[in-house]
Amino acid sequence: VQLQASGGGLVQAGESLRLSCTASGRSIRQYIMGWFRQAPEKERELVAVINRPGARTEYADDVKGRFTISRDDAKNMVYLQMNSLKPEDTAVYYCAARYNVVLLTDPTDYNYWGQGTLVTVSS
Repeated sequence: VQLQASGGGLVQAGESLRLSCTASGRSIRQYIMGWFRQAPEKERELVAVINRPGARTEYADDVKGRFTISRDDAKNMVYLQMNSLKPEDTAVYYCAARYNVVLLTDPTDYNYWGQGTLVTVSS
């Protein structure tokens, strides 16, 4: 499966962005999907993951209550709604997928990755 993330940009603190992940090549119905991010000189980290068919989600502690992950398997899309953005949310955001049943939160467990989209939050 090929993934392409989009929707990043430059916003001010407190504003919102919606990231989209477009999947192609095969249906994502049998995949768990995730958003991860990587800031300069930091390791890639969990943002949010969602199982199939989307009944369960998990979030990093610092985005809980602000970010929402969702999926539309009919459109082969995954979304990340980001509200109340903070400067510390600045990073490249990646969409990832894995053919699996159990929800996984470690980025090393995901074997399909998009190219990333940059989110910059100014103070």
